[in-house]
Amino acid sequence: MADGRSRERNALHRVVPEALIRKGPPPLPPIILVVSSETQEQQNDRRSYAGLASHESYATALRRLRPGIELDTASCLGTGDITDLSRLDGIVFAGSPIQMHEDNVEARAAAHFMTQVFEAGVPAFGSCAGLQIAAVAAGGETGPRRQGAEVAFARDITRTEAGAGHPMLDGRPATWTAPAMHSSVVTRLPPGGRSLAANPDTPIEAAEIRHGNGTFWGVQYHPELSLGEIAASTAHQAKDVIDQGLARDQGEVDAMAARLRDLDAVPTRVDIAWQLGLNAEIALFEHRTREIENFMKAVEAGVLGPL
Repeated sequence: MADGRSRERNALHRVVPEALIRKGPPPLPPIILVVSSETQEQQNDRRSYAGLASHESYATALRRLRPGIELDTASCLGTGDITDLSRLDGIVFAGSPIQMHEDNVEARAAAHFMTQVFEAGVPAFGSCAGLQIAAVAAGGETGPRRQGAEVAFARDITRTEAGAGHPMLDGRPATWTAPAMHSSVVTRLPPGGRSLAANPDTPIEAAEIRHGNGTFWGVQYHPELSLGEIAASTAHQAKDVIDQGLARDQGEVDAMAARLRDLDAVPTRVDIAWQLGLNAEIALFEHRTREIENFMKAVEAGVLGPL
C-alpha cells in the first residue's frame, strides 16, 4: 500500500481491538496506475479493430474485478521522471507491440520508467510487453520468438519448480491455457528473476522479478483480455496467421474468430469450448484473470511492499 495509508492502517490495528475495526468503514480502495506502452498511433489502431487500447482493456478488467477501484493511467514512453509514485498501491503494465530488444527511443523510455518503479518499491504486475519491459529494466534480455508469434492462445502452460507454490499462480490447475498474442519473449531473466511457468514453445510464460526495492509479477500471456478481444486481434492479424501455417485461408481465421466471439458472449457454451480445445480456465472471466486477482490480493494484504 502507499506509505501514508499503510502507516495509518497499521496504527489503527495497534490501538483499536480487531472486533471494533471490523465494524468500522470498509478499507479504502487501492490506487492502481495502469501503464500504456503503446504509441498514440498504436492505441488508435487497436481501438479501430478491438474497441479499446491495451491499457483501456486492462482498466476494464480491473474495474470488473474491483468495482470502485481508483485507477490512474500513464504512458511509459515519455522521457521525464515520475514524481508521484508514493501515492500508489500498485502498478499494472499493459501489453503493446513494443520490441524491447530494439535500441530505440520507446524501448529506452519504457525501461527507464520501469527502473523508477523498481527504485520506488511499488508492487507491479505486467502482461506480455509488461513482462519484457520489467526484464530489460532489471538487466535481462528479450528477443523474437523463434517459432513465430504465439497467436490467440498459450497452451499447455505448466508451473516450474519455482512456481509450484508461488501465490501469483494460486488456483491454477496443473496445466492451463491463456489468451496470448506476441512475437517476442524474454530470452534471459535478470538477476533476481525466477521463471514461474513455461510451455513447450515459450520457456518463460510467467516470472517474478525482484530488483532494487521492488517486486514485479508478470506473465507473457494476457489474463486481462476477453475472448472477444482475442477474436478481434486474431482476425486483424489474419495474414500473419495464414503465413505462419496456423490457418489455410481467411475463411478459417474468420470461422475461429466467430466461435471465439460466440464463446465470449456465452462462456458456458461447452460445445464451442470443446471445438476450440478450451475449458472454463479460459472461458470464464474469474478463471481467466486469476493472476491479476492474485496480484490484487497481495497488494491489498500489503505483502509486496518495498524490499
